[in-house]
Amino acid sequence: MKLLLIRHSLTQENTRHCYLGCRTDVPLCTEGIRLAEQRAAALSVPVPELVLTSPMQRCRETAKILFPDVPRLAVNGLEECDFGAWEGKTYEMLSGDPTYQAWIDSGGTLPFPGGESREQFTERCCNAMEQALQNRTEGYLAAVVHGGTIMALLSRLEQQQLPYFAWQIKCCQSVLCTVTERMPLRLRAEMPAKTAFQ
Repeated sequence: MKLLLIRHSLTQENTRHCYLGCRTDVPLCTEGIRLAEQRAAALSVPVPELVLTSPMQRCRETAKILFPDVPRLAVNGLEECDFGAWEGKTYEMLSGDPTYQAWIDSGGTLPFPGGESREQFTERCCNAMEQALQNRTEGYLAAVVHGGTIMALLSRLEQQQLPYFAWQIKCCQSVLCTVTERMPLRLRAEMPAKTAFQ
C-alpha cells in the first residue's frame, strides 16, 4: 500500500505564522485556495483511491480541491496538536515569556501550557492512522492532514527514525510513503522525500 501524506494548503493564520492547532477550525484563505488549485493541476502521481483527512476544515477543503472526484473520509485523531494557551499566537507575541523559552530549550518536547506534549500528540496521531489503515483494501491512499501530524507520524513510524522536525514541510507539499507493516504500523518514505507535485 502507498500512502501520500499531504499538508493542507494555506490559511490566513499560516501566513501570519501563528500556532494553528486543533482549537481553531478555519478555512483556507484566497492564497491557499489558489495554491491548492495550482498543486492539483501539477499532480504527477496516480489519483488515490481514497483520501483520508483530518476533520479540520482546512484539510477537508484542500482534499476537495486536490481530489474532487475521490471519496474522502475524515479521521478523528489526525487533527493538529493542541497548542493550549499559545493557540493563535506568534513567536513575536510569545518572545520574552519564560515558559515559551523553556519550551524552546526543551527542543519542543515540553507540553504546551494547557495543551498536549509532543509525546501525547504523536501517540494520538499514530493510533488514529494505524486504526484508519487497518482494514483498508486500497493500494494507494492519500491523507490530507497537518504539518505537525506529518512530523508526528514520520518521526515515530518511518523506518529511519529521523527526528521530528526533520519532516517539516510547507503547506500543500507531500511525502510519498510505502506502508511496510499494518500492525504495528510502519512506513518507508521516499528518500529524499519525494513530492507528488512537480
